[in-house]
Amino acid sequence: MSAEHTPRDILNIDEAAALLGVSVKTFTKVLHAENLPARKIGREWKFSRQALIDWVGAGRSQEFYRDEKTTPVEGARRTQSWQVGIE
Repeated sequence: MSAEHTPRDILNIDEAAALLGVSVKTFTKVLHAENLPARKIGREWKFSRQALIDWVGAGRSQEFYRDEKTTPVEGARRTQSWQVGIE
């Protein structure tokens, strides 16, 4: 496999959002609302590809639906294990 086809181990925010299949805006909301595995280096957030995959894999839908703080608010929708307001 050539270097240009090898996935990077350390991702920037655009690459991390693409890995999870969400927009950067949605990813940023999750970054602030959840306990994502990440480091801020200077002005940029950096993410481990494997840590993000492990984080998604460790989530349980039952925890989300039992969590009282995620009660839907008017104009909001649920995306995976986080709540995203619709603008």
